[in-house]
Amino acid sequence: MARYQIPPDPRNDQGKKGPEKRPRRLRRDSLNGVQEPIPWRWLGLGLLVTVISIALALALVNSLLARPPLETAPIEPTLIILTAPPSPIPSPTSPLPTPSPIPTFTPIPTPDTAVAPPELTVGFYAQVANTDSFGINLRGGPSTSNALIQLVDEGALVLVIGGPEADEANNRLWWQVQLDDGTEGWAAGEFLVPAAGP
Repeated sequence: MARYQIPPDPRNDQGKKGPEKRPRRLRRDSLNGVQEPIPWRWLGLGLLVTVISIALALALVNSLLARPPLETAPIEPTLIILTAPPSPIPSPTSPLPTPSPIPTFTPIPTPDTAVAPPELTVGFYAQVANTDSFGINLRGGPSTSNALIQLVDEGALVLVIGGPEADEANNRLWWQVQLDDGTEGWAAGEFLVPAAGP
């Protein structure tokens, strides 16, 4: 049976031949007895970089301080004289105030919606017609590109509250109407006919 042997340490220079290396100068650590090399090269390089940086900073500051100041035009003071507006001349007043006329209340006549007007009119009713029983689309604005709010059945009675608005793209007149449940929207005038109110 073969015996196990510990392999040689590659850090050990016993097997190498050549010139012997001179040991480095080491500092002694009084606690552990271990010696560390003194980094003279790095200390010198750091000191050199520090001196050069300080010299460059001083040269930059001196060049900025030696620059002549910018020339500016002399500023002339502006005088602002504040004056009060002249006081108005008082006008003679009459000893008695002039009576103002008493406003009279004139009631606005309410339209008679019981009779259908000859054409679509704001404030009167209209009926959905001419849709071949399909009904009419109630939209959010006076155009077919506006959002559809509701489909209103043919024969439904609506109150005209605004309009007409022309839609030149489709060559139509649009009227703003209100349904009996309070829903408001726009409908094409070609599908509305004047009607008597309820």
